[in-house]
Amino acid sequence: MSLPPGFMDELRSRTSLVQVVGRKVQWESRKSNPGKGDMWAPCPFHHEKTASFHVDDSKGFYYCFGCHAKGDAFKFVQETENVGFMEAVKILADEAGMQMPDRDPRAQEKADRHGQLVEVMEQAVQFYRMALKTGAAAEARAYLERRGMSQDTQDKFGIGYAPEGNAVFKHLTGKGIDPKLVIDAGLAAVPDDGRAPYDRFRSRIIFPIRDARGRCISLGGRALDPNARAKYLNGPETAIFDKGRSLYNHKDARAAAGKGQPLVVAEGYMDVIALAEAGFTSSVAPLGTAITENQLQLLWRMSPEPIVALDGDKAGIRAAMRLIDLALPMLEAGQSLRFAIMPEGQDPDDVIKSGGTKAMQTILDQARPMVDLLWQREIEGKVFDSPERKAALDKALRAKIKLIKDPSIRAHYGETIKDLRWQLFRPQRGGAKGGFKPRGKWGAPSGAQASTKASLLVSADEARQRHMREAVILASIIATPAVLDEFEAGLENLTCDDQDHNFLRDLLLRQAHRGVTDLKTVVEDSMGPEALDFLMGNPHVRLAPPLRRKGDVDCARLTISEELRKLSSEAGLSAEIAEAEENLTEIADEAVTWRLSQAAKERDQAVRSLQEDSAEYLVGDNGAAIDKDERAALDALMEKISFTKRKS
Repeated sequence: MSLPPGFMDELRSRTSLVQVVGRKVQWESRKSNPGKGDMWAPCPFHHEKTASFHVDDSKGFYYCFGCHAKGDAFKFVQETENVGFMEAVKILADEAGMQMPDRDPRAQEKADRHGQLVEVMEQAVQFYRMALKTGAAAEARAYLERRGMSQDTQDKFGIGYAPEGNAVFKHLTGKGIDPKLVIDAGLAAVPDDGRAPYDRFRSRIIFPIRDARGRCISLGGRALDPNARAKYLNGPETAIFDKGRSLYNHKDARAAAGKGQPLVVAEGYMDVIALAEAGFTSSVAPLGTAITENQLQLLWRMSPEPIVALDGDKAGIRAAMRLIDLALPMLEAGQSLRFAIMPEGQDPDDVIKSGGTKAMQTILDQARPMVDLLWQREIEGKVFDSPERKAALDKALRAKIKLIKDPSIRAHYGETIKDLRWQLFRPQRGGAKGGFKPRGKWGAPSGAQASTKASLLVSADEARQRHMREAVILASIIATPAVLDEFEAGLENLTCDDQDHNFLRDLLLRQAHRGVTDLKTVVEDSMGPEALDFLMGNPHVRLAPPLRRKGDVDCARLTISEELRKLSSEAGLSAEIAEAEENLTEIADEAVTWRLSQAAKERDQAVRSLQEDSAEYLVGDNGAAIDKDERAALDALMEKISFTKRKS
């Protein structure tokens, strides 16, 4: 029915939201300000001790900061009285002393028709309920008993049985009901060849499907014949039934969710009934199809974060992935989904039968957020052993995150994906068949090469210092592309311990003499933005002069030169020591001692000469030509050489 705008405006002006809500709540006197129509109370839609339900009478709206329920006086009456919009309008109009406008005759006719169809459905439910008690339903009763469905549960859900033949059509028409109503309600169908109508449901256990107001609008039937064309069959679309806008157990689940129970979304009737029997009364199921956008909105009206309980098989996982794609554009702050995946090969009914309520509660408590399953879908069964494959992953994830309309949620998804990507690529390296083994990060060495490990001087601290020097060199060149060509030879001779550094070095060498002015974009395109963030975010790198004085070519040139000289001299000293160790097994002479001392002097000289060139150069550990660990190891080796000489 269409109401005149003037009528609705007048009704709103006569209606006090504080008075309407006040019939259902106890106002919190300390927080409320009656003079301004600013009122607070415990929420009537969920159990709580604090007053988080706010009513602004001047604006005519309410909002709960706990369960996020919101609306106006009409919405409040609809939700609390369990009525439709027009009935809510009539209730408020009666209270305001206003006469409802005359209804459109066609709208009245349509409403009457809907009422007739609902009445036909209710009579059919009663017939099926009685049929379940007959001898012909022995197999159906045995099935329900095997599934553990108590008589109380059967009565609560209105479980029935559809006999063979055209039993319900004959029963209803025999009571004087127009055959067309039986057909229009979806209980019977007319063959294309013009033969007499026949029952849609035959030899099936019947599950009545009710709307949010508890009215029967359709039926679901479970076949007893294992060779039936469809194990489960829903009624067709009718004037009162739209399966994409309906949920099984909607009314009772909404009431339970309003009392604080988590809303659980299962796959079918039996799962919902098993959950309800186990105490999870706020459970619903879609009706034979994947969850639709309208059903998702219905779920969010009942609970801000429903838990989708899916069977632990491939079909269940596929259903979860389809739902994620549907939900991403519809996400809002505090409005999302969580996913509880059953053990492989089980559904909620199986879990409850084998482990009871506690087992099911444990699975629900461990429900995973949407972002986890989104990530899992994109990496499942894949190996990311090349930049191209990593880039493909980044591209796929960016495309999904872009679907999120809310900028705040989109940003948080990006941060979470960034962390997951870090865990996948940085601490670990993919092995064969998708396995993983430990590896290094940006900012921490991934392990020294075999030749380096042979040296007495190799320690975790030295490896860390070497790794940081490499990071400074690479970051300085990226920050100052103008010096790339000048240090091409230095990069070619740079042997990095970390595989990421090796890849980045090769990437920079490929850009030499090409006039590239934006190396950051080149790195991001090849390795992803996270790789550059990890490199530049290293504290040692952030303090390097080229990063603090971006664009200063002389500063970058001096920094890179010094770090290359340090790495070269350290490598030379390590090589001499390694060779000296080998010579200890033979004859040690003055030449060994002299070579070691010369290498150490060269290393010291390389540092001092560059420090004298720039007194302003400050980064990390520049003041220590040979650090205390290196000196102690070198002294120990020299003493060992002397001892060997004396002994020989």
